Amino acid sequence: MRIWQELQKALQILKQDGVVGIPTETVYGLAASIKSDAAIRRIFEIKERPFFDPLIVHIGRAKQAEEIALEWSKTEAQLAQIFWPGPLTIVTAKKPDINSVITAGLESVGIRMPSHPFALRLLREFKIPLAAPSANKFGRTSPTTEDHVRSEFPDLDLFVLSGGKTNVGIESTVIQVVESANQILIRILRPGMITKSNLRAALETFGKKKIEFEELPSAASPGHLENHYQPAIPLIISSRSISSESASQIEKKFSLPSRSRFSELVLNSDPLIAARDLYSQMRLLSKSGISWMYVRKSSDRQGELWTSIWNRLDRASSLRLE
Repeated sequence: MRIWQELQKALQILKQDGVVGIPTETVYGLAASIKSDAAIRRIFEIKERPFFDPLIVHIGRAKQAEEIALEWSKTEAQLAQIFWPGPLTIVTAKKPDINSVITAGLESVGIRMPSHPFALRLLREFKIPLAAPSANKFGRTSPTTEDHVRSEFPDLDLFVLSGGKTNVGIESTVIQVVESANQILIRILRPGMITKSNLRAALETFGKKKIEFEELPSAASPGHLENHYQPAIPLIISSRSISSESASQIEKKFSLPSRSRFSELVLNSDPLIAARDLYSQMRLLSKSGISWMYVRKSSDRQGELWTSIWNRLDRASSLRLE
């Protein structure tokens, strides 16, 4: 009964041009109707987000992509059929009536269908797609629980649809499909838990076109800035354990007291678990009373899934020690 009541409250807020916090399988988001210019602008205000960073449009049914995209290609539709609902965002040319604030003035738009059952139910009940970035201040660590959202905006009367801890834990893979007569080029604009291998395996079932990939951070994707996802205290990436000399160097760089307390951010050996727990661990350490944290970039934490995790850590870090 509780979730039904919460869904009805979220629907009412959205219908009144409001903003709500919603769970997805990746991270919690701040959601607004794509038809409400006031609510979309309110998202940017709440997050203190610059208008050059686009929002992803979330849909509840695959056919809604055709209502948003200028042309929804067969390849895009096939990828959506395989990976939606799920953590894959497809960037494509937008229809002229899609609010340019959502797309940061670009002629492209990112579309995805989340798999979290509460988000999906909300989208299908509301019937209008929702623009939704992560529910945190711009550039800061993304939230993976409803409590993270509330602690991020303690003075804001924000309704958050409770959905427990997210099970993916980092943001969606963002891709763009560029197709010619003989080739399908997939531009990976932001890596995620849907990997190049996953995409290649799916594409190879479609036909005989040559499949190429290109890793290309782009303004068409959120999270493309060099510094993003940053915790409240400095995060250091190191290829080794921290020596007293390294600690002293870090303290001087960040104007910290001598012999300040610090701790290691320990990543689980399973990348799926490491991704799921990453932001929660960063938030927990930030509030533990230490002055800074570090994570070791070890040789046993490599591979496609780890690439996505290190992408987030690289952008969240304040210093890298080789």
